Amino acid sequence: MLWSLIKIVVFVAVIAAITWGASFLLESSGGLQVTVMGTEYSFGPLQSVIAVVLLVVAVWIMLKIFALLVAVWHFLNGDETALSRYFDRNRERKGYEALSEGLMALASGEGRLAMAKAAKADKYLERPDLTNLLIAQAAEMAGDRRKAEETYRKLVTNESTRFVGVRGIMKQKLAEGDTETALKLAEKAFAIKPKHAETGDVLLKLQAEKEDWAGARQTLNTKLKNGQMPRDVHKRRDAVLALSEAKDVIAEGNSIEAREAAIEANRLSPDLIPAAVMAAHGYIDQGKPKYAARVLKKAWDVQPHPDLAGAFAAIQPDETPKERLKRFTTLTRVQPDHPETKMLLAELNIAAEDFPQARRSLGDLVETDPTARSVTLMAAIERGEGASDTIVKGWLARALTVSRGPQWICENCQHIHASWKPICENCHSFDTLAWKTPPMSEVAMPGGVQMLPLIVGALEDNSGADAKPPVATRADIEDAELIDDTPAGTVDPVEKPATQPEK
Repeated sequence: MLWSLIKIVVFVAVIAAITWGASFLLESSGGLQVTVMGTEYSFGPLQSVIAVVLLVVAVWIMLKIFALLVAVWHFLNGDETALSRYFDRNRERKGYEALSEGLMALASGEGRLAMAKAAKADKYLERPDLTNLLIAQAAEMAGDRRKAEETYRKLVTNESTRFVGVRGIMKQKLAEGDTETALKLAEKAFAIKPKHAETGDVLLKLQAEKEDWAGARQTLNTKLKNGQMPRDVHKRRDAVLALSEAKDVIAEGNSIEAREAAIEANRLSPDLIPAAVMAAHGYIDQGKPKYAARVLKKAWDVQPHPDLAGAFAAIQPDETPKERLKRFTTLTRVQPDHPETKMLLAELNIAAEDFPQARRSLGDLVETDPTARSVTLMAAIERGEGASDTIVKGWLARALTVSRGPQWICENCQHIHASWKPICENCHSFDTLAWKTPPMSEVAMPGGVQMLPLIVGALEDNSGADAKPPVATRADIEDAELIDDTPAGTVDPVEKPATQPEK
């Protein structure tokens, strides 16, 4: 309010001053006389003031016109001037508008439109570091791979955009299936920017696929140093790579180096089952059974597995079934309620011909968590206790319809593997195999198989046979087509083993 009042007072004062000045000039005598080429001009006081003001304005306009002419002259000579900057600003504005429209077209999936806008932006901006990337990505979207690769190569020549160019060509080679070239480009891109997580992952995957375990471990260590990977994940994956490296050493026949590599892999990740098995065999070869037992017991505590039991049996291969049953107590007392422990005890008791104890060891596993292996063991127990062929074949028929039990499954694509591998055979992902039970839909047999119990007979013995049949032969199970599908580590459920159960 006060400020408005002050402005009004100042405005009135200025008007009053101008009015007073005009009145003073009108009442004054004299004036201004100007002679131009013999002609004399007389001006009164007010006219003189107006003439002076007009003269000043005319001089100012003349100076501006002169400055404009000078600027035009410099502009025509190619010098930077206000005029050239004005046109440059216009070109820059149009270029950035085209660049923005190109990005929007790219985000909308309109590859051809994005390429046209990118070309327009390149024409106005003359900034290839900005427009080439848009052109390359738009060309990829439009399916013009030649144009995309040509533009990426332009990016490689610029120091500031070299990584983007190398990475772009690498992705193109991956899409084409040229993994050899893609691996070299990934190494170059990772060397330029080692903190780029995606490039590191691609390089690690390609090195693993090419079985360059040493290079993959070096890449893994770099990712750990750059903070791109938790330490526990690094430790696990380093163990997987060390295990793979150990397998290569075994294939080359270097037994001492293989043992050391296997032991190193187990040290890095004691819960990695293949590493524990390989390390245990390494200790056995060195004549250190206690170390082997310790490694296997530690791994069994984390995840019971048939391969661990097989390696534990290999510590004393010549022992009797009863001696083996006693020695396995150190392993079976760890996680006694685990299904693998129950089936292992049942196998050991079957080998020792203690069928009632084998039944007690198996418990209600065939009812609560039936698998092909546990049901087959139940068939062996029934045969060992003298059950009829009808009962045994009924159990074997049921084994064809239940789950196969835990298997090596890729957690990325759910592909089932016969044995552990560092890389999935299906999706080529690294370190994704886990020992778990697949969904029944992935392992179920054809629907007609479920009629087998009705064909071969019920599980209860209604035959009234008095004589106890002898122990079944392997042909009985081969008739049920189950021998080849029984998981590794299962004892032959019907034949008495000579020294140890089959693993």
